[in-house]
Amino acid sequence: MTENLLQFIWQFQYLDLHSLCTTEGHPLQIIKPGTLNRHQGPDFINAQIKIGKTIWAGNIEIHTYSTQWLNHKHQDDPQYDNVILHVVWTFEEEIRNSQGQKIPSLEIQSRVSNILLQRYEDLMQSKKFVPCAAHLPVLNELAWTAWKQRLAIERLERKSKDIIALPVSHQMHWEEIFWWLLARNFGTKVNAETFELIAKSIPLNFLAKNKNQLLVIEALLLGQAGLLKQQFEDDYPIVLQKEYQFLAKKYKLKPVHLSPAFLRMRPANFPTIRLSQLAKLISISSHLFSKILEIKTLTEVRELLDVTANDYWHYHYTFDHATPYKPKRLGSQMIDNIVINTIIPVLFAYGIYKNDLLCKEKAMHWFTQTPSEKNTIIKDWKLLGLSSANALESQALMELKNNYCQFKRCLDCTVGYHILKQNAMAS
Repeated sequence: MTENLLQFIWQFQYLDLHSLCTTEGHPLQIIKPGTLNRHQGPDFINAQIKIGKTIWAGNIEIHTYSTQWLNHKHQDDPQYDNVILHVVWTFEEEIRNSQGQKIPSLEIQSRVSNILLQRYEDLMQSKKFVPCAAHLPVLNELAWTAWKQRLAIERLERKSKDIIALPVSHQMHWEEIFWWLLARNFGTKVNAETFELIAKSIPLNFLAKNKNQLLVIEALLLGQAGLLKQQFEDDYPIVLQKEYQFLAKKYKLKPVHLSPAFLRMRPANFPTIRLSQLAKLISISSHLFSKILEIKTLTEVRELLDVTANDYWHYHYTFDHATPYKPKRLGSQMIDNIVINTIIPVLFAYGIYKNDLLCKEKAMHWFTQTPSEKNTIIKDWKLLGLSSANALESQALMELKNNYCQFKRCLDCTVGYHILKQNAMAS
């Protein structure tokens, strides 16, 4: 038995309430079980009970064993003086508050369904992709829609906290934040950290001064990545190298300490290609985040991101190694990735920071207009009968897997609640 499960049982009153008595034999009636307290202090606040003929209002504390009251030093803490009932799984001895007053106790282990307890144990011991795999889908379509919506918002709110906490040179300079995270996204999973360091090493005013000069911006990005150090044969990298040497001296730049990786990557994701595409986007669009704020439709966002690296890269993936002709267009899959992992989170974070409801609603709407992601987690959910119609739903299912199922947070999950509720009602 865990305290979390006890709190769950008490919160939803999944116990036999017939003929309740305190451990001293006094008749007990639960009028209001109270509200679960997520903060410091008693587990449930604003409760109301009736012992004998007297009605009591106050707080309720939950423990597996009654002696935990003493172990936790609640008898010395005035914060617990307003506890009107001590609910325990196993009663051992009476307890008192800091004023020396005896607190009534209720033992509940004989009043909880064994079926509920076994179902909870099965969930906790499950080794499957998700603990509830054998019970899915459990929820009806309407309930799943509401739960996915809540999960997607939770995911965005958590990301927003991280975004708002980023240390910027000017207080909440959103263009700078967007530039860092956009660059990180272009690096994909393998080179995300390196690309973010590159972005942070190049102040936005450097880029603004050289707007519309693709060669200059490309030289800055590739040079800071440390990709312009060797001797080249082709004319284009030689020009880039000279340009970067001039810029590095002028702006006192030094390449970042992390080298971008090429190994075990699809050529389309090579850092040379992604940095060149990022350079093209920067060269044709200044104040990118301001444009995102002004844009009304996701179609306009896609058009903004639909860039192609310059002509040299049509025949190359790396310097000095020619390949068959193929324009290095950013591609719809990468555009979706940027929308999901950069544009929508930053837009939502901005909405929170500015208390702008319309901004948050636009972010959520764009979520529903973006195709679902295709990854191992989403494929595994689909095998269990749960598909995702759009990015909002795929992000929700990833949140569910990574932040609920992974940690066996079944008591906090709508799915887990319904599974245990079914068994709580069983005889």
